[in-house]
Amino acid sequence: MKRTAVLFGVALMSLATIGLPAAAHAAKGKKATVKVVNKSDWELHHFFLSSTGEDEWGPDQLGDEVIGTDESFQLNQIPCDSYDVRLIDEDDDECVVEDVDICGGSESWVITNKILLACESAE
Repeated sequence: MKRTAVLFGVALMSLATIGLPAAAHAAKGKKATVKVVNKSDWELHHFFLSSTGEDEWGPDQLGDEVIGTDESFQLNQIPCDSYDVRLIDEDDDECVVEDVDICGGSESWVITNKILLACESAE
């Protein structure tokens, strides 16, 4: 199983800072650009995606990069799909957010202390 700590819909609503229009959900074959903004007190060292329902994680989207506090990282050309997102911070604490719908246009996600601490308390 790929999950160690899971946040469901309520936490997901905290993560996504914009709404997605219904038409965007129907657009197959489209790609999305996502700006990940770290507003937490911890650096984010790893950011993995996995299509929802899959058991394997894709490559670390950050590579050698780190998203420091009050910094951002842009993911480009992500295929429209629903993803589970795995974040690992500077303390090697892991946070998994399930069923994130990535589709069309530019989007922004804000990672906060509340999101990361909710994962810790779910363990």
